Amino acid sequence: MLKPSAAAAEGCLPAHVAIIMDGNGRWAQRRGLPRLAGHRKGAEMVREIVEAASDIGVSYLTLYAFSTENWRRAAEEVRGLMNLFRMYIRREGADLNRRNVQVRFIGDRGALDRDLAALMDSLEAQTAGNTGLKLCVALNYGGRVEIIAAARRLAEDAAAGRIDPAEICEERFSGALWTHGLPDPDLVIRTSGEMRVSNFLTWQSAYSEFAFVDECWPDFTPEVFARTLGAFGERERRFGAVPG
Repeated sequence: MLKPSAAAAEGCLPAHVAIIMDGNGRWAQRRGLPRLAGHRKGAEMVREIVEAASDIGVSYLTLYAFSTENWRRAAEEVRGLMNLFRMYIRREGADLNRRNVQVRFIGDRGALDRDLAALMDSLEAQTAGNTGLKLCVALNYGGRVEIIAAARRLAEDAAAGRIDPAEICEERFSGALWTHGLPDPDLVIRTSGEMRVSNFLTWQSAYSEFAFVDECWPDFTPEVFARTLGAFGERERRFGAVPG
């Protein structure tokens, strides 16, 4: 069990951490392994980071598991990833429930196989009453797709007379997103040294802090996670205000 970082002890721990889990394929290739071996290793790290986040005291953890753009990858890799998602839910679901973790999936489930979507629905239902870490998994997720879906939903409500267009504000728009009910992320982390957000939480991260770390996701240990959270605690967040 990790001890809370200095930032956590001083009350500077981010309430909501979002992670772009990047670098599984490169991690494997550097070791002469198939890309799916990297994804399997990455799935093991998910368990460690979820446990670490819970132990340290993070309230919300959002993980970018599969983007709407990832369908462009080789069919074999996509099939392997989908099977890995199934395996993870079946293998880890009971343990997540035991650890009092509440699980939620965001993204477009319409393109997923029915059995995978059913597993997601079941895990959400099983953990709905849990009061510990809120784990959000972005699966077949894209920030722009999410924004378009929210705009369409609000436009339909306005056209049907259910809402007044003049009442559409940031709060109402946020409520139409897949992440409705979740606070915006305080910290967005991307692993593997890449410095882009890749269509992740486009609306929600407007005032997030960002951390780009060199470690590929399979090497993003709980110790690296704690160190990254500690660095966050040293930042001054002003949200557009003039520094004091």
